[in-house]
Amino acid sequence: MEEKKLIKCDPEVMMGKPVIDDTRITVERILELVAAGQSVGQILEAYPHLTRDGVVSAVNFAIELVQNDWKKQVSVP
Repeated sequence: MEEKKLIKCDPEVMMGKPVIDDTRITVERILELVAAGQSVGQILEAYPHLTRDGVVSAVNFAIELVQNDWKKQVSVP
């Protein structure tokens, strides 16, 4: 999947938190902005060096983490 290439984890960048590649913007920050009601357009306006693909990749990365963690926590028949 192409999106995963846009999310990187490097212990030298933002304490190893997942970030959008070539930025110091964490997936966590993107989720905070979305939770606060920011649209993708508003996020891109606030962070002009981001791309729509980067923002979408951050959200999809978080979704995948939740899906995988949920599957580990719940016994699915």
